[in-house]
Amino acid sequence: MTRPHRSFFAYGSALLGVLSLMAVACFHFPELLTSREFRAVYNEQFARHLLLVGLAAAFIMGTFAILRDRNKRIATLGVGTATLAVLLGGTNVQFDPVGQTPYSLGLDWFVLSLFFSALVFVPLERYLGKRVLSPLRPGWRTDVGYFFMSHVLVQFILILVTASTSTIAGLAAFPSLKALIQSLPVWAQFLIAVFVADMAQALLHRAYHNIPWLWRFHAVHHSSRHMDWLAGSRIHIVEIVMTRSVVLLPLLVMGFSTPAVNAYVILVGLQAVLAHANLGIRFGWLEYLLVLPRYHHWHHARQKEYVDVNYAIHLPLVDMLMGTFKLPRDQAQWPEEYGVMKLETVPKGIIQQHLMPFQGGRKYEDFVDDAGLGALPSREGGVGAPPTHLQSVMPSRR
Repeated sequence: MTRPHRSFFAYGSALLGVLSLMAVACFHFPELLTSREFRAVYNEQFARHLLLVGLAAAFIMGTFAILRDRNKRIATLGVGTATLAVLLGGTNVQFDPVGQTPYSLGLDWFVLSLFFSALVFVPLERYLGKRVLSPLRPGWRTDVGYFFMSHVLVQFILILVTASTSTIAGLAAFPSLKALIQSLPVWAQFLIAVFVADMAQALLHRAYHNIPWLWRFHAVHHSSRHMDWLAGSRIHIVEIVMTRSVVLLPLLVMGFSTPAVNAYVILVGLQAVLAHANLGIRFGWLEYLLVLPRYHHWHHARQKEYVDVNYAIHLPLVDMLMGTFKLPRDQAQWPEEYGVMKLETVPKGIIQQHLMPFQGGRKYEDFVDDAGLGALPSREGGVGAPPTHLQSVMPSRR
């Protein structure tokens, strides 16, 4: 049975309508719903102008889809949520100055991050993608759920990470090392921080793949059957806290300056999205200098010879030093299929996947798999057939 064509305008209207409604909620309850760290990044006027653009686009795109009789229920959702956002005050919601709040959700961080990420990567993947892949591919709802969780709970995750690292960093005092690091210019501190953090992350990353109980958490990330800008969001919350703690610890111990650490945090956010993106651009020699999509896609390949390689997130040099670098010389060669080797060990859905590591490696009836997955066409016009090597014996932890 042929899947009905999805209207870009209808789904775009729904996305903008829902995000606009969330933005209005942030204006009504800024102390509760907006992150105090992220509030410093943008101003009120910018937020109001962006909300106005989102409301107008939701109405226009939704009305256009309804008039064309395309996905009318989805388009009506977009128009309806945008209308509700206007009725609740729209861009005219007034609020008192926001004080210092000890705890808050990062709904503003979610709204702005999802909006701008989609604005940049959806068109890029549409025209430069290695595979012809809809933004609404199977599993997208699960990945949006992970995106929502990691952004809305950003402050609480930060509290857990800080609590797990600050005491150890305080005990491991190396004044002379800190003085040496801080005597360097910020750009040099940044480069060293990238290497140090990537080495720490890569060692933990390899442990995730080789220690069974750690693999249960990391298998959630590898369970995505499609690779695009949103797929990198699929990470178990326990892994988020562990990874950020391990990466942050050496940076604190060595005493890198705040500007250098902030620059590194920005790089992490950008490169994490880029590395998972569906971009078929040939980067040439840059693939051996920076971790780019094809490099990290091979780490996610559902292929036996790639289950223990390409652990770096920033620098392939880290994998070269660890002896885990592996990349086909032919830049036209990409993985045929993604996901864990034993699909039945990871269930569908964000709640079930968060419970999965605590259930002793059981098998599930409703697991991560997609019918017809091997029939995704590439930009070159070929069709990726399911690889025959997957019939062979698979490693027990994959």
